[in-house]
Amino acid sequence: MEQDQTPYLDALIAYADREPGRFHVPGHKGGPGADPALREAFGDQLLRLDVPAGIEGIDVGPDPAEVPFALAQRLAADAWGARRSWFLVNGGSGGNHAICLALAHAGERVVVQRNVHSSIIDGLVLSGLRPRFVAPEIDPELGIAHCLTPDSLDAALSEEPEAVAAMVVSPTYFGAVADIAALADVAHSHGVPLIADEAWGSHLHFSSALPTAALESGADVVLSSVHKIVGSITQSAILHLGAGDRIDERVLDRAVTVIETTSPNAILTASLDAARRQAAVHGEELLRETVSSLAELREQIRALPGFDVLDERIVGRYSVHAYDPLRLVIDVRGAGATGHRIARLMREQDDINLELFSENVVVAVFGIGEHAGRTGERLIAALEHAVERLGDEEEEPLPPFAEPPPWGGTQLSPREAFLAPQEVVDFDRAEGRIAAESLAAYPPGVPNVLPGELLTRPTLDYIADSVSHGGLVRGASDRTLKTVRVVCE
Repeated sequence: MEQDQTPYLDALIAYADREPGRFHVPGHKGGPGADPALREAFGDQLLRLDVPAGIEGIDVGPDPAEVPFALAQRLAADAWGARRSWFLVNGGSGGNHAICLALAHAGERVVVQRNVHSSIIDGLVLSGLRPRFVAPEIDPELGIAHCLTPDSLDAALSEEPEAVAAMVVSPTYFGAVADIAALADVAHSHGVPLIADEAWGSHLHFSSALPTAALESGADVVLSSVHKIVGSITQSAILHLGAGDRIDERVLDRAVTVIETTSPNAILTASLDAARRQAAVHGEELLRETVSSLAELREQIRALPGFDVLDERIVGRYSVHAYDPLRLVIDVRGAGATGHRIARLMREQDDINLELFSENVVVAVFGIGEHAGRTGERLIAALEHAVERLGDEEEEPLPPFAEPPPWGGTQLSPREAFLAPQEVVDFDRAEGRIAAESLAAYPPGVPNVLPGELLTRPTLDYIADSVSHGGLVRGASDRTLKTVRVVCE
């Protein structure tokens, strides 16, 4: 089949157009049973396409390999250069869970980049894998986490000879791209596969103006959150298996089956089919326009008093091998305010909602085919309005962030800590206890505490200091951080 086709989407439309008898779920029956306000908001056509799994001619047929669902997944594998691809309708998080379950078939030790997505930590809980964490490099100027170096990975794998895989992140939240080819060489030299969480890089394969994608660089398994940049509907993603035989395809397939719902959303699946077509057929042209307009927008922001932007100048520093320009990271240090304060003013005054903000930067994300010159006008205006307000608000200056302390020793595996009897204790009195949850202060976004690790006084003080600066702490069940969940003694 050609990449300009959308077999799954077409099959859904054909099913709805012939107005079949819907004696199956969902209960809205293609729209008539839906709440009127929902019908008005969504439109009848969207509801007509909401069909369940198991429909002949869509995902069931005499030859399972030739039904539209299977054809759409094969087109995705071809588009991204994978040996096989799986559609995911529970987000990239489900893909990370499946990866961990598949790796657990090979053993229980794994080397994991410390600033992985929280869903990988959840995958460790589900699978029982025992991680050896390896830290990424931290940008000392901006206070943000970048990538893992090949030397760091080599040292970690040497110290963990029973590891069955290495798990890394690229690009990062801030657009830094790791040297995946070198990381893959290191992993393969130790006889293990390289797993790349490329959730933020689903678009890289489709433009020569962007860094080389992970599959092309030798990664064995790659997670792609297609909705983030390529534009499928939120909660849809794809899991790709690369070349080689370091991962058993049948085991990975079974793991995907375990974590996926038995009621997959047809609309999410169709959006993956359509987003793949747009990226494969028009991605080069669309991304060229986005990258070009973003270059102009960066220059405009850099011309504003008090602001700078990250770009390719960061390549070669702090483990950054390449830079993804679809992440617009604005350095706000010269504006005399934190990123938290700038982001709040932009939201309150201009209804601008950013992807991420921390002490020194705010982050805006752009999608495939977006003309940043047009959408960026509103961003620039909001930045200017925020600066105008800064002088009207009194803000007591705070000392700089302290350096993150080393994380506490591992006492239990994440799974053991998660399943152990737990209690809630005062945050200030948690020193010496074993954490039952994650705590990750932003900046720099590297987890300070993970389930099974010892809570130390320096770590608790660092997290409290981050909160006092207006920083974010993710993973805590108590968002106020007055309490923390720990394993019962």
